[in-house]
Amino acid sequence: MESRARSDPKTKHTASRRNLTSVVVIGLLVCLGLVCIYFAWSSGPDLPSVGYGGGGRDGSDSAFGGGLFGWDADVDSLIGLVEDQEWNPRVLSSIPVCDLQYSELIPCLDRNLSSQLKLKLNFDLMEHYERHCPPPERRFNCLIPPPIGYKVPIKWPASRDEVWKVNIPHTHLAKEKSDQHWMEVRGNKINFPGGGTHFHEGADKYIIALARMLKFPSDRLNNGGNIRNVLDVGCGVASFGAYLLSHNIIAMSLAPNDVHQNQIQFALERGIPATLGVLGTRRLPYPSRSFELAHCSRCRIDWNQRDGILLLELDRVLRPGGYFVYSSPEAYAIDEENRRIRSVMYDILKRMCWSVVSKKDQTVIWAKPLNNQCYLMKAPRAQPPLCNFEDDPDASWNVLMKPCITPYSARMHAQKGSGLEPWPKRLTAPPPRLEELGVTISEYQNDTDAWHYRVNEYWKDMRTVIGRNSFRNVMDMRSNFGGFSSALKDKDVWVMNVASVEEYKKLNIIYDRGLIGTVHDWCESFSTYPRTYDLLHAWAVFSDIEQRNCSMEDLLIEMDRILRPHGIVIIRDKPHVIIYIRKFLPALRWDDWVSEVEPRVDALTSGKERVLIARKKLWDYGLR
Repeated sequence: MESRARSDPKTKHTASRRNLTSVVVIGLLVCLGLVCIYFAWSSGPDLPSVGYGGGGRDGSDSAFGGGLFGWDADVDSLIGLVEDQEWNPRVLSSIPVCDLQYSELIPCLDRNLSSQLKLKLNFDLMEHYERHCPPPERRFNCLIPPPIGYKVPIKWPASRDEVWKVNIPHTHLAKEKSDQHWMEVRGNKINFPGGGTHFHEGADKYIIALARMLKFPSDRLNNGGNIRNVLDVGCGVASFGAYLLSHNIIAMSLAPNDVHQNQIQFALERGIPATLGVLGTRRLPYPSRSFELAHCSRCRIDWNQRDGILLLELDRVLRPGGYFVYSSPEAYAIDEENRRIRSVMYDILKRMCWSVVSKKDQTVIWAKPLNNQCYLMKAPRAQPPLCNFEDDPDASWNVLMKPCITPYSARMHAQKGSGLEPWPKRLTAPPPRLEELGVTISEYQNDTDAWHYRVNEYWKDMRTVIGRNSFRNVMDMRSNFGGFSSALKDKDVWVMNVASVEEYKKLNIIYDRGLIGTVHDWCESFSTYPRTYDLLHAWAVFSDIEQRNCSMEDLLIEMDRILRPHGIVIIRDKPHVIIYIRKFLPALRWDDWVSEVEPRVDALTSGKERVLIARKKLWDYGLR
């Protein structure tokens, strides 16, 4: 950790004789704290950067520690005590910069760290691609640098078709997939013609072909707004999801950090909704009945393993009558091995009550049943069994996949479907699952109205520093019912709505509104590449992790990791939290532009709040 200067505090003698004993005790604690601080600052190596995974350049573990400072909790409490006594200590003026080799670090998906920790992982079950977060003593406490020559990303919609090569200098996919038209290197840019392993002629033509297979009107895969949310597994560079957007369909493009590790990085650089993940041993971080369609185009997944448990996970997240589009040699090839795989897969899906609704060329489309009738006709010990009544199909954070079928609720069974309005009506119509959360329509409407006003105020505050296409990739770090995302409906952005582990049920409402999101614990790192979001919105997130004794400093550094240069953070929280965070802006290099206001009281206000808006600087590793 770099050495940091400090100034001598000015003491104040305001205690009365009656409080003399208390003052003496506090004075002794403060002195002890200042001595600790002095030695912590003076003994640290004066390094311009630190490593991750192997310590600093001198072989030390200077990159690790609980929180930004690496001090223990007792000293932290002393610092808070000093601030309470208005001693006004100086905060650090800089934060170390990680070595350049970690410019693409994803802490919880770092397989080097998993190897160092000697985790016993089952490679056959893809456990090495699942989340394994570093323990507190091995968390990095440095800023992730951009690659040399990094440029502010190309703005949407042009970014759908081209990105700066210097931002993601990985051209191996272009060579490996040259015959499939995934991507092409042209000068200082990488272009995306829209091809894929099973749609060489382009994703746009492939999407129309799927709509025709399903006999949807006007060759539109959205089927009049009834198909809105799509899960694309093994998505490549997400060209399928990119071209679905013109059909008013939003796809969660999902792929692991595997041998083609940069495919999701390309997708997010393009401005396409995407996330890192894998169908391994744990449930996907989405609630039940979230997607109208799941898609696999040569996704290289063994669907037959463990008696079809991965297909049962698709069953969990698909809505009543949902489709599974499968374009792969196993679906059409006539050689003996592919025919054997296809036969086993057909048997599993038949026992799951799925049926083939269309088959043509290289693609087969399956559909789930609309109600529980087929399930109720199954023999008592038929496989796969129905899930137990006690099993919560919406619980998904670090929950193992279950080898069972989740039957529909009584309401869904009766109406033979999810009961959702077509898009875009479903964005504002009260979702049927509100009742399951005990939320009234009035509370839901108040949330929508409050966020509409709040977002308008945010944009007014930022009007001098943002343009028409300043944002594309947006994250709402505590999404509640999706009101923030809904308020952005007229802007050309997509929002990753994040629900806390404690509020995971609210993701049901997010997906029922035709939005996308995930569950996450902000005491840990998020599963995405560095520099993937243009705007981060954090409403009461810091207050929450403060109550849980997690490090606010760690979260600030994590936010910096996933925020693009020139990106903006909007932090809405208690006044003391905002005061604390603001001291870190220069060290984080978030002081390119700063605004702080006291917002109007509204239906969601539970106490005093402040809104801090800050923009991240574009800085170069060589000039750190």
